[in-house]
Amino acid sequence: MGMDVLGLLQNTDWLYAVFVFFARLVDVSLGTLRTIAIVHGRTLLAFMLGFFESAIWLVVVSTIVQTVTQQPLLGIVYAFGFASGNLVGIKIEKWIAIGHLIFRIISRKNSGSMAATLRDKGYRVTTFAGEGKDGPVQELYVVCRRKDLKNLMHTVLMIDPEAFYVTEQAGSVSNVCRPIMQPITGWRAIFKKK
Repeated sequence: MGMDVLGLLQNTDWLYAVFVFFARLVDVSLGTLRTIAIVHGRTLLAFMLGFFESAIWLVVVSTIVQTVTQQPLLGIVYAFGFASGNLVGIKIEKWIAIGHLIFRIISRKNSGSMAATLRDKGYRVTTFAGEGKDGPVQELYVVCRRKDLKNLMHTVLMIDPEAFYVTEQAGSVSNVCRPIMQPITGWRAIFKKK
């Protein structure tokens, strides 16, 4: 048994195995992003991602099928690249944060100042009166970009650390206000002239 594993390791072309792993990692990452783009209705982005994903997949599959019987370890490398691509795709998607969220905040105290603070920051806030287990509550309803959620949650919890909140995906959104006084980051910061 030990000789079989040793034989597999010696017969594997490691440069080719590294190529298979990274090609699979890239194509599955693109597939994950493409699926998320479809869910958010980004058809052009989904089209472009799908084109590159399928092109990479075709190259990898057409070459690995011919060699996997001689180098079975490539099958494991292929599967590991697939699994890693899912993780990388999810991490990339969380980093770029495509789409919008519905952010519902339920607060028993300071809901008026919370709504005013969020409106001052440029968010549209709708409030509803409600009844909770311990008495009256206010629900604040905000639609925001996913990339703004972290700052929005920080603001809410600074005003009311006991606030309860729920987020959910927003399908179609007619008009979302971007927060004002937001620092310019990324490539836009390079081209900003003062």
